Amino acid sequence: MTAEEITKMLRAVRSGKLSVDRAVDHLRNLPYEDLGYAKIDHHRGLRQGAPEVILARGKTPAQVEGIVRRMLRNRHNILVTRADRAIAEGLQQLDPRFEFHELSHAIALRRDRKIRGKGKILVVSAGTSDIPVAEEALVTAEVMGNRAGSLFDVGVAGIHRLLANSRQLREARVIIVVAGMEGALPSVVAGMVGVPVIAVPTSVGYGASFRGIAGLLGMLNSCASNVAVVNIDNGFGAGYLASVINRL
Repeated sequence: MTAEEITKMLRAVRSGKLSVDRAVDHLRNLPYEDLGYAKIDHHRGLRQGAPEVILARGKTPAQVEGIVRRMLRNRHNILVTRADRAIAEGLQQLDPRFEFHELSHAIALRRDRKIRGKGKILVVSAGTSDIPVAEEALVTAEVMGNRAGSLFDVGVAGIHRLLANSRQLREARVIIVVAGMEGALPSVVAGMVGVPVIAVPTSVGYGASFRGIAGLLGMLNSCASNVAVVNIDNGFGAGYLASVINRL
């Protein structure tokens, strides 16, 4: 439950619209609900401002569905990452509003569309091959209650493509830059703006890129002072961090 939901519930109790017993029933599963194979952190939205996110990889479809069934009792948005179409189709049987994002393999249910971020989050990808990770960041930012946009395939191999869209960069409050190969794009973008830039290395590249290690090291050694770096292919982490920054 979020702070807003708890406040609304307490006001309903005070006004007599909700009984104390019903309020206790709503709070019964705080701070977590134990399913045996998973302990659902229903308290996370209150602590951190965003509900728990489900990583589907390594879980069976039945486990994912079991967790989602319990989360559907609340009104918050639900995000499942690294899933597949079979899991998405199963969740759509529970609620047809679940949307499967083909490239990033993210599944999202947006029931709360309130914008909580103060500005816009822009997700930038160096190449088309980086879009799956970029889409994961974009979906995450949107589910967390932000206005978000994208700018794809503007890598340093054709820097004029980025410069032609400099206005979009200046309008953003937080920028996520996703790049493979040598990972140079975040430094270029950061040198053009005065806002936080979250760099995401991807595993896209040839032999000496070492499946993202080269890009990761390049980003960690950026000469731009406004760059922070998340793990290889971690679009979710970048979207989440951007959302936290955008609420400050």
